[in-house]
Amino acid sequence: MSVLASLLLKEKNRNEKMIIEYNRELKTLPKGSIKPKKVKDKIYYYLIFRDGDKVITKYVGKDEASLISLREQLVRRKQIDEIIKKLKEEKKQIKKLEAIL
Repeated sequence: MSVLASLLLKEKNRNEKMIIEYNRELKTLPKGSIKPKKVKDKIYYYLIFRDGDKVITKYVGKDEASLISLREQLVRRKQIDEIIKKLKEEKKQIKKLEAIL
């Protein structure tokens, strides 16, 4: 086995492990977005997301301080989505290189 082929195999394994780990973390994070609703001069916050064809609305709280953790989790979810997208592109490139070798 050539050095290039062994390096490609290691990269392929690393890529697959990272995709699995990021997907595992993605399952633990909330999805959707936070929407404020104003009712009688008070603002209430809701987490809105899809479950299949249904749109689910969950009450989160009244004050913005309680939303900090939820917002951080939603940002982290978006970051992980981008990382997974890039890893899948890398996976395609690895397959092309394997075909060449």
